[in-house]
Amino acid sequence: MTVPMAHTAKTARPITNVLVANRGEIAARILRACREARLRSVAVYSEADREAPYLTIADQAVCIGPAPASESYLDAERILLAAQEAGADAIHPGYGFLSENADFAALCAERGVTFVGPSADVIRALGDKAGAKILASKAGVPVVPGYYGTDQTDGRLMKEAESIGAPVLIKATAGGGGRGMRAVHDLAEFPALLQEARREAKAAFGNDAVLLERYLVNPRHIEFQIFGDAQGRVFALHERECSIQRRHQKIIEESPSPALDEATRARMADAAVKIGQAAGYRSAGTVEFLLAEDKTGGEPQFFFLEVNTRLQVEHPVTELRTGLDLVKLQLEVAAGLPTPGLTDPIPAAGHAIEARIYAEDPACGFAPSLGTLLHWKEPRGQNVRVDSGVATGSEVSPYYDSMLAKLIVYGHSRDEALHRLETALLDFQVLGVTTNIPYLLAIVRHQQFRAGDTHVRFLDEYFPNWLPAPSIPEEVLMAYAAVELSRKGSRPGASASATSINHGSQIESPWRDGGAWRNV
Repeated sequence: MTVPMAHTAKTARPITNVLVANRGEIAARILRACREARLRSVAVYSEADREAPYLTIADQAVCIGPAPASESYLDAERILLAAQEAGADAIHPGYGFLSENADFAALCAERGVTFVGPSADVIRALGDKAGAKILASKAGVPVVPGYYGTDQTDGRLMKEAESIGAPVLIKATAGGGGRGMRAVHDLAEFPALLQEARREAKAAFGNDAVLLERYLVNPRHIEFQIFGDAQGRVFALHERECSIQRRHQKIIEESPSPALDEATRARMADAAVKIGQAAGYRSAGTVEFLLAEDKTGGEPQFFFLEVNTRLQVEHPVTELRTGLDLVKLQLEVAAGLPTPGLTDPIPAAGHAIEARIYAEDPACGFAPSLGTLLHWKEPRGQNVRVDSGVATGSEVSPYYDSMLAKLIVYGHSRDEALHRLETALLDFQVLGVTTNIPYLLAIVRHQQFRAGDTHVRFLDEYFPNWLPAPSIPEEVLMAYAAVELSRKGSRPGASASATSINHGSQIESPWRDGGAWRNV
């Protein structure tokens, strides 16, 4: 594997028309950025997204195939054909789908279309978890002790596991999201768990190679936003803590991390920049670390985990603290333009928190909740931001991720931000599908979370079998909403009162005025 060890300047190429190869809230986010930059934009959509709200933001919309992602959003040729037909000279992949697909980035270059992101070589080098750890180690960044070699025989892996000692973590070298990952607490179980991890990795990523790591007990997950400009400079745009995870998927992210002192923060930022410089990184990326509970010589220990070579779901957290527009910066760098907004060090202030709103049913094992959004009203207020991809009438289909929106708040302090987040969650109005809002509220109200005392297994420890409080049947809520909407229409200037549900432990009167109806 060849790793680019120095930045290679890219010839500036003007960008005038951007195709956004994504859907939902991130497509809307990027399309708005294009509009603000006075760039023409092209949205793509599958048959399932024909009525999606984000399509109205674009100058042009092109259908790229049937509902299954493999036949639309994951089909590189269909997307490139759409770009050709629309005259797009750049493609922004957003996150997910083809955003970290090195072959797609290479195809864009071959077809003369600017890929808004790092080069195919960088994506390929950092997308291999084992290779990325070798790069980090060579750059002087600490990595979790483990085995990252190419010998994948059962005997060699067993020998390495015995050398590391239990507990040991088996992890797929490709992909993420917890797939192809198994924790081994008894080495007698290693052979069976290794086969499970391999089968899962092969099915998910087409690659059954694994690496082995020492299994850290209750670490915190902290990532640093980095950005590489067209001149070869790499900046650290501060950290985000992402320890609140369910099944390895982040749910709540915040910045700054309550766990870091200034000395540790500076060491981690320096490590993130070193990795970016070693890879010749351009555009937005995220360097992820694990922060261990134990300390050596009084200093917290952190270890490099991986690099996400794309815009993160939680990028608004960084934007609220720094005042930067990361998508605008990505477009500038892709065109080879200077980025006057980037200075060293990057100033940041206050506290920002993001909560992901999913259409899922916590009472049914967080299964996706499908159907029509009969009512959707987002919270408003100072320092409250909602990035969403739905509206009243939108269909929640089984074909894509169930995330509906991201709620991001800002405060001068963490306490202020937490209060604002709780209030905004209570003000979120959703009817038609079940959401995880009650679950988010329970987390935000938890004493340990309020104290900032978290780790990656926080939800397993404190919410192992969480169920929402008993709620008013949806039929009652819908009937009442219909009555109130009818009254609003018959009384000019009247505001519709609605069901208000306390998401903690009690249900308030559904007939109390001034609340918000919510499906729980």
